[in-house]
Amino acid sequence: MAMHFLFDGPDDSAATILLAHGAGAPMDSASMTAAAAALARTGFRVARFEFAYMAARRVGVRKPPPRADTLIPEYRAAVAALGAKAPLIIGGKSMGGRVASMVADGLFAERAIAGLLCLGYPFHPPGKPGQLRTAHLADLETPTLICQGTRDEFGTRDEVAGYALSPRIEILWLEDGDHDLKPRKTVSGFSTADHLATMAAAVSDWARRLGAAPWGRK
Repeated sequence: MAMHFLFDGPDDSAATILLAHGAGAPMDSASMTAAAAALARTGFRVARFEFAYMAARRVGVRKPPPRADTLIPEYRAAVAALGAKAPLIIGGKSMGGRVASMVADGLFAERAIAGLLCLGYPFHPPGKPGQLRTAHLADLETPTLICQGTRDEFGTRDEVAGYALSPRIEILWLEDGDHDLKPRKTVSGFSTADHLATMAAAVSDWARRLGAAPWGRK
């Protein structure tokens, strides 16, 4: 199956972000579309793609999400098919970000990517805080930014505070955000648009520090 991408942002941007979807929603879900648009507004070229099991659903073949580690070859294939010039940041929503985190160090060592961006990292399954998905994050060498809602059921701020994470990982906490970074406005005083704008601004600043900002040298 040929790799299909959705693009947002300027074609001539000096920085590209490649994003994979979460386990249960496609690359054009409302959450991913809004996040991609917010990043594009800061000047990034954003590319989204789907793993084969999700793409198959579009033609009526219903497949469950496979184990995250089995998707590693597909993520590497997406990087190759995209053919973006450096700097490239890889990442994704939930499971997509998790898979990206599994391939990041290999690509970073090859100088194929500049960093890793995770939007709502699934630190553990909902309701199962003992089933951590963090072992490989302790020694991660790739510069990483995780954008996480403080009440994300896949890893709250209080839970994550106790994890052993690489010093290369920075976390942006979005007040009262859920797994889609959405806050309850009546509780937090923030809207989803507010949090997405904060996320995009933080990614832009982080990329600038990596030398991978969208307004950098072309």
